[in-house]
Amino acid sequence: MVTAVLVAPFFQENTVRYVRALVALEGARPCVITQDDVGRLPPEVRAGLAGHRRVADALDADALAAACRSLAAEVGPVDRLFGVLEQLQAPVARARDLAGVPGMSAEIVRGFRDKARMKEVLRAAGLPVARSRLLASAEDGRAFAREVGFPVVVKPPDGLGAKATYRARDAAGLEEALAALAPSPARPVQAEEFVTGDELTFETVSVRGRPVWWSGTRYLPGPLTVIENPWIQYCVLLPREEDAPDFTAFVPTGLAALKALGMGTGLTHMEWFRRADGSAVVSEVGARPPGVHIMPMMSLAHGLDMIPAWVRLVVHETFDPPRRRAAAGAAFLRSQGQGTRVAAVTGLDEVVAGLGDVVVEVNAPRVGQPVAEGYEGEGHVLVCAPRTETVREALAAIVGRVRVRRG
Repeated sequence: MVTAVLVAPFFQENTVRYVRALVALEGARPCVITQDDVGRLPPEVRAGLAGHRRVADALDADALAAACRSLAAEVGPVDRLFGVLEQLQAPVARARDLAGVPGMSAEIVRGFRDKARMKEVLRAAGLPVARSRLLASAEDGRAFAREVGFPVVVKPPDGLGAKATYRARDAAGLEEALAALAPSPARPVQAEEFVTGDELTFETVSVRGRPVWWSGTRYLPGPLTVIENPWIQYCVLLPREEDAPDFTAFVPTGLAALKALGMGTGLTHMEWFRRADGSAVVSEVGARPPGVHIMPMMSLAHGLDMIPAWVRLVVHETFDPPRRRAAAGAAFLRSQGQGTRVAAVTGLDEVVAGLGDVVVEVNAPRVGQPVAEGYEGEGHVLVCAPRTETVREALAAIVGRVRVRRG
């Protein structure tokens, strides 16, 4: 029996799915560490827990380690400590080290979380990455721009997705980014040359350092463009073709990057660029499940619920590689105009009715709901079909005809 502890800061709908999967896993003694009231869990899920602890801050490694030790005294030695969110990976790894729990160390996880360190490791391994520099001052940023030219990308080294990321097209834009991020020796900032091309993802399952399965998606358009243009309704496409040339050509590079970073057991999410000449550039790698609904898209395309599959992977280190049998996609509905709340939604019912069985999930924006702070927008539609082109056309119809207005 494996004692497995999931760090779940708050019991939001998606997080509860992971807790439920852990409770249902055979051969596991499930526990959670949370900032939330465990009473918010559904009764049947709460009843399945072997133990739980509440902490003031789930990003505090010392608090997580203390909670682990407390749980060990109650239910037995902790064998697994893990979390889903990107920002949890470093404190959870540090807590594993402090509490003596098996798993990837804080030093290994740093290579996935610290973007400057990541670039150093990949560059040393001879892998294609953008030129970059860690900035300890505004002058460092100006010197880097003189060296590589504009545009340049400036962002926190431990950023989440494309948040707080700036594309400086000229000197004035660079000064704006540097003023906003205020680089210093205590809080350095990552600068990179701007790479153009198609942006794709590469999801990989590894067991004890050995890659056993991969999948991939295409961003339409890329995340930075989406961040810079809040009105854009974007899509993510997972094609049915496992042998698509752009993906298969990238596989050796992607797997070499994971080896260089020291990946152990888990699911990784890598973002990369395919430039106009066909060459690849690795952008970022996260040692955790992907966001932007790639998890449900992988589930649809492969006929496998990826949430319990991932929980089983990190707890028991087993994974049965599925075959891809369909294409899937997500269209993100983002509001346009002025105002702080959704004032109107048009075209959604008609598009969904016209697409029929291709649509598998609709999270419709509601009139009166607050405008979303994140880049996933006010709602989404998931689609799935046997042919990639059918999914691509469905996504185009959704973002082309649905409008969410602010007011």
